[in-house]
Amino acid sequence: MALAALGNRWTRLWRDGIGAISIGLALAATPAMYAHAAPKKAAKSAETHKAAAKPAAKSATKSAAAKAPAAKSAAVAKADSRKDSRNNSKRAVAAGKGAEKVAAHAKGGKSGAKGNERLKVAVGGTKAQSRAQQRAERLAARENRVALRSAVHTQREAPAPRLSMAQMAGLHHSGDPLDLKSSVALVLDQDTREVLFSKNDHAVLPIASITKLMTGLLVSEARLPLDEMVTITEEDVDYEKGSSSRLAVGTTLTRGELMHLALMSSENRAAHALGRSYPGGLQRFVTLMNNRAATLGMRDTRYVEPTGLSSSNRSSAVDLATLVATASQDPLMRQLTTSQGYEVAVGSRVLQYNNTNRLVHKPDWQIGLQKTGYISEAGQCLVMQARVAGRKVIMVFLDSTGKYSRLADAERVRRWVENERPAATFAGNGYAG
Repeated sequence: MALAALGNRWTRLWRDGIGAISIGLALAATPAMYAHAAPKKAAKSAETHKAAAKPAAKSATKSAAAKAPAAKSAAVAKADSRKDSRNNSKRAVAAGKGAEKVAAHAKGGKSGAKGNERLKVAVGGTKAQSRAQQRAERLAARENRVALRSAVHTQREAPAPRLSMAQMAGLHHSGDPLDLKSSVALVLDQDTREVLFSKNDHAVLPIASITKLMTGLLVSEARLPLDEMVTITEEDVDYEKGSSSRLAVGTTLTRGELMHLALMSSENRAAHALGRSYPGGLQRFVTLMNNRAATLGMRDTRYVEPTGLSSSNRSSAVDLATLVATASQDPLMRQLTTSQGYEVAVGSRVLQYNNTNRLVHKPDWQIGLQKTGYISEAGQCLVMQARVAGRKVIMVFLDSTGKYSRLADAERVRRWVENERPAATFAGNGYAG
């Protein structure tokens, strides 16, 4: 009987254990049905939990067998088995949901990636459009600025020309019978010293490159060797007016070539180099310039340098007529000042220089000596000695209004001398400077 009862209990326990296992398997299979669309990873997770449920069932069975004598132990084992089954079922369901989330996340990741690609394309297009729009706006703004500057430049009045000292003194408004454009004029017979025409001839004004006549005269009278080589240095560069020169620093020419360029083409560096290379140096040379003017009776004349770039080099028409008369007696001065052109070799180049006075090219002019000059303070200047109507005539024109008006004034005076055979004519001599 006892054995029969024990067998019956064992049978029930075995049946309950198998039932518990079946229930666990059934519950584990249920979430798999919900997760049929999940990836393999979710399936593997469910199988893992299923495998974990088997040892639990076996453990419950062994525990029941060990405590078979006590019904209470069997009931506890049965309850624990059911609890484990429920827990396993919950884990399986959770695993299934997790698998679904993973699959959804993966799917969402693919969609997100595609969305990101679309977003990148859209952003790239937007940026390209934005850059093109910005370029167009910048171009339009630039065109507007150019148009505005052009309009302002068109509307802006031209700056007033800088007045010469003669103009500031009111000499330019002086009238004369010949209607000359020069503020100062003097015409005289060189042999008789008879004044044929004068206009403000005692006005003391800047004389620009007419200064070079005195520079050349001193070098010629000193009988310095004309074949001696002289090099252009930094000292010869014009920093006062910033005038240009084709004689670069380091150029070496003979003294004769420098004289030729200074007197014919009014080369400033050449004239400065002549004074700098004079025995005793530049300062001694300037002193000699003033001393020579004094010996000639040029009381209104003062020199501070040998080129004429400084407006402090000043004289009057009367004094300049004296200088022209003296310089015209020097054969070298006559030759160099009336030369029409000259070529000089500078390194591997040959430079062509021309006379600054185009009247020397005209066959109807017989010019013995001439010199032009210009700086803003002096205006356009010209001095000449020429044979007109059988006379040696000296002409001085200072502060002419234009580049060619000084030449036009010389033409007027020549025609007047040829046609009128004038006696003395005076005009505009009210200058009290």
